[in-house]
Amino acid sequence: MFEKNVKMISRFLAIVVVFLLADGFYLMQKGFVAGPNGIELVKVARAEDVAVRKITPGTFNIEATHVLGNLNAPITIYEFSSLGCTHCSDFHLGVLPRLEREFIDTGKVKLVFADFPIDKKSMQAAMLAHCFSGEQYFDFLGTLFKKQATWGLSFKSEKLFIGYAQEEGMSPEMAKKCMNDNSVASEILYVRQQAMEKLDIKATPSFLIRSANGDELITGVPSYSKLSEILNKNL
Repeated sequence: MFEKNVKMISRFLAIVVVFLLADGFYLMQKGFVAGPNGIELVKVARAEDVAVRKITPGTFNIEATHVLGNLNAPITIYEFSSLGCTHCSDFHLGVLPRLEREFIDTGKVKLVFADFPIDKKSMQAAMLAHCFSGEQYFDFLGTLFKKQATWGLSFKSEKLFIGYAQEEGMSPEMAKKCMNDNSVASEILYVRQQAMEKLDIKATPSFLIRSANGDELITGVPSYSKLSEILNKNL
């Protein structure tokens, strides 16, 4: 009996070790490390990762359902982003606030968020976000990006999503309905497919800059100085 218990405990510990090793590898791949304050994001996009190329005007067109800024702004930024992408989080938490202050709030630029989910969790998160509108939609995106490490590594991400939605005033029943809405799923996948076929987008984040001077596609996370240089050139 004693030997049987030892074997069971050994087997359990072996499974735990394998899980922790796999989890640690996943964290490193995603750019997270264990720090003094818990899990921290350390992987950021490098300047050399950013590429800019001209696109034939009008190649990509979608109905803009989630827009941040003045609808009549002279420049439109289409942001192709996944809620589970660490580099996308870099942009939203590090670059977008300043972009809002200096370009979006001043009426020079509007930003259109275009979902480009990379896995099941980011797809669920995107579907749930679609149940919000206006500023609340972008506020919820901010919440999802800030808590990306938590839900991204959780086995109960759906429960966490429902909790985040409740904090915004949504009922658990409505949150579940949103995450199972096939019409929303089709809409998200359509935009993703169009981005892949028309713009050859293969990575997130990517940004389509549309102005009177034409269309440009940025792949990677541009620094604020690089992005503002491109925008000022097109104003």
